[in-house]
Amino acid sequence: MNITPGTVLISTPLMDDSNFIKAVLLITEYNEKGAMGFVLNNPFPRTLNELVEFRDAAPFKLFEGGPVDQQHLFFIHCRPDLIEAGVPVAASVYSGGNFKQAVAHINGDTSADRDLKLFIGYCGWDTGELETELEEGFWRIIPGSANLPFVSATGLWEALHTENAQLEL
Repeated sequence: MNITPGTVLISTPLMDDSNFIKAVLLITEYNEKGAMGFVLNNPFPRTLNELVEFRDAAPFKLFEGGPVDQQHLFFIHCRPDLIEAGVPVAASVYSGGNFKQAVAHINGDTSADRDLKLFIGYCGWDTGELETELEEGFWRIIPGSANLPFVSATGLWEALHTENAQLEL
């Protein structure tokens, strides 16, 4: 079991936590303290401009990243040329960075959803918890591709759950 930043996980039918039924996760941080990641395929019922502090922003889709810290926004992107200070996660995928630059990208590019994803909350595991969940069969590691975090969330779990999933979507 080799978990690193950039690892993609899908929940299996054994998953009994309602936060993660048919979930596709991207691990963005993994170290001796535990793991952090985001659910890629759980749309939030409101858009960015429906949040009071972003009422002047473009209507940009939000995702429920996980059950932890749902009072804050987090993001991943593949635009280090436009958004500074992102932390590399995988080939051409970055976590976080300059949020003002991210919002400027959203406001200035109607196709920003192809290279940036906003989350309310995140998933977190203490040391050993994620490994235990993998051993118990709640998650399966899926070979990822650089564009996977930015493909449509609709039907993503179903596509990846098949034995012969093609990830070059």
